[in-house]
Amino acid sequence: MSVDDVKRLKSEADEPGWEVDPDDDWGIAVIATVGRQLRLRREAVGMRAAEFGEAVGYGEDMVYKIEGGKRIPRPEYLDMADGVLDAGGLISAMKEDVAKVRYPKKVRDLAKMEGQAVEIGVYECNIIPGLLQIPEHAHALIEAAQPPYSPDNVERMVAARLARRSVFERDPAPAISFVLEEAPLRREVGGTMAWRQQLERLLEVGQLRNVTLQVMPTRSDVHPGLDGRIELLKFADGTAVGRADGVFNGRPTSNPRQLHTIELQYGTIRAQALPPRETAAFIAQLLGET
Repeated sequence: MSVDDVKRLKSEADEPGWEVDPDDDWGIAVIATVGRQLRLRREAVGMRAAEFGEAVGYGEDMVYKIEGGKRIPRPEYLDMADGVLDAGGLISAMKEDVAKVRYPKKVRDLAKMEGQAVEIGVYECNIIPGLLQIPEHAHALIEAAQPPYSPDNVERMVAARLARRSVFERDPAPAISFVLEEAPLRREVGGTMAWRQQLERLLEVGQLRNVTLQVMPTRSDVHPGLDGRIELLKFADGTAVGRADGVFNGRPTSNPRQLHTIELQYGTIRAQALPPRETAAFIAQLLGET
């Protein structure tokens, strides 16, 4: 048999970026549980790791690492394992929790807070906020990072960012406000077609009854947002959390006095920005210039 006839089994080199974050306790627990279930089911049907690996297209070493909770299994790996081990869909059902582990912990934590908030306020001075980004825009931004992320990590981060958009589908819907600077709206991130689609997405989201979208014109007076991003989240129990790049070292805070400062900054910015109707006309004008 020639070398070409031998089935090539996947190794770690084929799947960079699927390691478990050592600081993610929840993720470690999930992947350890999934790995243990895979090992128990494999042993229950009397399959050796090498034999199972060949059946699903992975090397023996990768099988052991996944079963030992050292590697995050891909969705297709779980589907193939479900079939090979005749698990009746029980292994495939683990994909939802495994998919969450793929998202960076800080993004997961942010998405959780956004999912609980009754009010969300976001100001961005350099980019379009992640909640408003289309896939092509998010991909181009993340891919442009230096040093560059691996292709696999780019896809991981894009997926995590897009998953946060589920906040728009919540019922009851939270009140969400955005203030965007004019300059990022003019930057054709991802090419002209992606840029136009991104502006169209902004117009679409701006029409939602629970969303207020405003643009800060470049020729506006100086304002307190020039130091960077501002985020505010308020919850049903009356608590809140906020952060602003220009104060308190940019760290999240729930201290009432510090929150008052951040709210004052955000309120000033909103007062200076274009109102929603003028914002929509401004974005439509940008679309008409091309």
